[in-house]
Amino acid sequence: MMINKAAANLFPGYFAFVMATGIIAIAAFQLEMKPVAWFLLVISAIGYGVLWFLLLIRVVRFFPRIAADITDHARGPGFFTLVAGTCVLGSEFVIILQQQQAAFVLWLIGIVLWFVIMYAFFTAVTVQEDKPQLETGISGTWLLATVATQSVSVLGTLLADQFTVYRQTLLFFTLCMFLIGCMLYLMMITLIFYRFTFVKLTTVSLTPPYWINMGAVAITTLAGARLIIAAPGWDVLVSLAPFLKGFTLFFWAAGTWWIPLLLLLGVWRHVRKQFPLKYDPLYWGMVFPLGMYTVCTFQLSKAIAFEPLQTIPRYFIFIALAAWLITFVGLIHSLIPGRRKGEVPVRT
Repeated sequence: MMINKAAANLFPGYFAFVMATGIIAIAAFQLEMKPVAWFLLVISAIGYGVLWFLLLIRVVRFFPRIAADITDHARGPGFFTLVAGTCVLGSEFVIILQQQQAAFVLWLIGIVLWFVIMYAFFTAVTVQEDKPQLETGISGTWLLATVATQSVSVLGTLLADQFTVYRQTLLFFTLCMFLIGCMLYLMMITLIFYRFTFVKLTTVSLTPPYWINMGAVAITTLAGARLIIAAPGWDVLVSLAPFLKGFTLFFWAAGTWWIPLLLLLGVWRHVRKQFPLKYDPLYWGMVFPLGMYTVCTFQLSKAIAFEPLQTIPRYFIFIALAAWLITFVGLIHSLIPGRRKGEVPVRT
């Protein structure tokens, strides 16, 4: 049965489709491209429902595969897309639909998923006796732990104003999640950059999720910007505002630094080394950072009151939309009945 096969082979990181589609919907809405935003919102919501349907079948009928994936150094980090996809969809509900109650439910689901996946994965890879070498065990997908953590922070901060009595408690929680996300990024990017510069790089190992090197700092920038905007009304955030502004700007600058390097590496992979360009679910891990950079730059300009930054998202949105459209066409093409499909890569 096709559904059983799709569920059995479901790529753990496929919720990156929801992340990418949702964040570009938010970017389009904030830049007054509302028909595009509504279209992408519908697509992301449908994708979220379909992926959960397949995941639940996989949990019930193919649980050993789930267990094997989440304990795998390469495939395990993909499960963090469940958290980020859930929270990005919740952010869409707040920003586009003004549906705070539905968003709050998604936020709670995101928090539960964060605790389960975060500690299941890191416990499993820590206690394993046979561990892979650094060159095969770590990739940009590990930074999805940062993305998931910051997505919880972003949605929680968006919802804070709906809870008058508990607003400060909720903001304290989202502030802590922001700082945890920063910690995770700084720890992991050191190992990833070491792999980049001191371990042989091949066209097979240079996968699209390395764009999460940029995407992780982009969502960290967004989380920081949201906290800065939410600061009035709570003395703790007001006193931390200079630190938050400096730290947030630091992460935005780091994300901006990554873009030319990643573009050059992409040219090296596909032009010089002639690695074939064909659809792979991993490419959603490249689309998401482009949309997130658009949104985080838009919000950062508001948080630090620096209007010139608004120029970047006005043009960058078209790059993100083009990347989304190309990848989406590839997805539809891959679903055409009778088309020969390759296996999803086991290692990234």
